[in-house]
Amino acid sequence: EQAVAVAGGIIGGILLFVLLGITVYLLWKKFSRLVSYEKLINPVKTTSANAIFQDQANSEIQLKITRSRSVPFIIPPTLHGRDWIHLTNEEQVQEDRDPYMAPQSGPWSSFHSLAGAYVVGTINPDLYKFPVDKSETDFPDGNIGRLWFSIEYEQESERLLVSLIKVRKLQPPADSCSPFVKIYLLPDERSYLQSKTKCKTLNPQFDENFVFQVSSKMLLQRTLKFLVYHVDKQKKHHLLGQVIFPLKNEALTEDNKLVIWRDLEKENLEPPSEYGDIQFSLSYNDYLGRLTVVVLRARGLKLQEESPAVGVYVKVSLMNHNKFIKSKKTAALLGTPNPVYNETFSFKADQRELDTASLSLSVLQSNKGEKTLLLGRVVVGPFMYTRGKELEHWNEMISKPKELVKRWHALCHSS
Repeated sequence: EQAVAVAGGIIGGILLFVLLGITVYLLWKKFSRLVSYEKLINPVKTTSANAIFQDQANSEIQLKITRSRSVPFIIPPTLHGRDWIHLTNEEQVQEDRDPYMAPQSGPWSSFHSLAGAYVVGTINPDLYKFPVDKSETDFPDGNIGRLWFSIEYEQESERLLVSLIKVRKLQPPADSCSPFVKIYLLPDERSYLQSKTKCKTLNPQFDENFVFQVSSKMLLQRTLKFLVYHVDKQKKHHLLGQVIFPLKNEALTEDNKLVIWRDLEKENLEPPSEYGDIQFSLSYNDYLGRLTVVVLRARGLKLQEESPAVGVYVKVSLMNHNKFIKSKKTAALLGTPNPVYNETFSFKADQRELDTASLSLSVLQSNKGEKTLLLGRVVVGPFMYTRGKELEHWNEMISKPKELVKRWHALCHSS
């Protein structure tokens, strides 16, 4: 019995020693993995799809030389923990990877040192560019300047907020230019707001804000007028150009701040004719058979003294062989001898009818309860009906199809 007990003790001691050895070995093995990286001789196993990456990596040098506009879009090795199916047409890529492998360092590690990474496509940077603002670069021949401004209307306070932003490409009479801008809210031409003067620049940057008090009922009957001046060395003011902007066609709200640009126009320095003048544009589209009239503005109208707050509007009539075809009217503007309309009308007119057709533009004053008063009239058309500037305007419209031809005309009082 003693011998059996001794043999059992010896065997138990041997087994305990073996278990302790195995435990110590496993602990050492785990600890050595935590403090050092395994040296991987061939860490990546790839299928034929990695040949695509190899070709792509070799071509990177060539891409660098040719400065390709495309940007490679790759799958990094950190995302290779699962299968990626059909990433390159009909091929599959799978990789066995040690999670403790560290990426290599170097300036190109984001691409070249990503072992097992592969290209799945390219990104075209041109698709993500902002559209080019051509208003800063495209200036037509004969341009005398361009003005940028913004407008916003506050309903509660009934205030029109006007921001004068900048002017570009001014054409002063002298080499130097010191511009400033006067802003009117027509029909009131007695009061205005004025910007600061910018010294010695053809491209002034203003960034100034102005406020006009105007009721919401009268807002759409008002017109903004910008006059750009140049101050010479003798402190004299020279008008470089103007911008006329009617508010009636704009949706002005507190949440809708409109940024607008307009080309400067030369002011008509000639005195108005006896009954006033009217400015309008003509255009003919020979493909659509459409005659377009844009009634822009009138000036120097002789309103009735007894009732200054009356409506003044323009009636546009198409005639053929002195036979009435169709007429259209602008909105009526109140109490101004210089109304601004900026309204467009279109008429159907066959090209064969242009030799016998004519347009009549009548400026009318409407009084409540009284007969409508004719303030002036002008007719444009072919040689059969007109002469002088009216005939020239009609012929220029025909010779320049699809172009807007703009001119001033003197009003006459014939019925």
